[in-house]
Amino acid sequence: MNLLTYEQKKSMLDNGYIHVPGVVPGIMVDQALRHINHSLGQGMSAEDLIKFRSQSYCPELQGKEVITDLFNKTPVKDMVASLIGEGKSYPIKDGQIALRFPTMQDPPPAPSPHLDGMYTPTNGVPKGTIGNFTMLVGVLLSPVRQSYAGNFTVWPGTHRLYEQYFREHGPEALLNGMPPVSMPQPLQTTGEPGDVFLVHYQLGHAAASNLASLTRYALFFRVKHVEVQQDWKAPMTDIWLHWPGIRDIMGE
Repeated sequence: MNLLTYEQKKSMLDNGYIHVPGVVPGIMVDQALRHINHSLGQGMSAEDLIKFRSQSYCPELQGKEVITDLFNKTPVKDMVASLIGEGKSYPIKDGQIALRFPTMQDPPPAPSPHLDGMYTPTNGVPKGTIGNFTMLVGVLLSPVRQSYAGNFTVWPGTHRLYEQYFREHGPEALLNGMPPVSMPQPLQTTGEPGDVFLVHYQLGHAAASNLASLTRYALFFRVKHVEVQQDWKAPMTDIWLHWPGIRDIMGE
């Protein structure tokens, strides 16, 4: 069963991501939101807030089925398998609960791109390492209908720009910071609860500031191909190495 169309796979090939509307049932979205909001209602310390922003809010929920089922018991799991192969990734056992609270900073700063797995003092990545993986999967839990509403923001095509940079300078260059490449214009994505974003690991992305009145709720799952553990550098210079579902359409 082919869950993704040729056009969707072409979007991954060219742009580095696919936006698939209406994948996760509303009842599952609502249950996740209920648990998250209950957790938030218990309160947060200022010290924890710094870590929550860079790692995950409601860490006690991350491995609960009310969160992981949005990947494991929806079409999301099969969509991922159609891209990187059945049984080729480690099981998803937790998800990042990513909230963007409204800001009073107006005008807001422009989003700044990053790649996941780079060390910061608060994100839990060991210094001197790159924690790369294969695919970032985002699930919207709240509507995002305008710019600067906490939007998941992408720089289309940068997965290919970074591939070329790492071919020339080596994957270890990422330890020195984001590659100094000429960037395209960013795109602040919009969507509805239950929408899914399938994103190549190596695509520059960020979260826009939130000038809206409501908090943006989203989940992010990190899919890691089993071979990344043995050779983390190889997929940095050959971005479709672990993507048979994309290699199938290349050259057409």
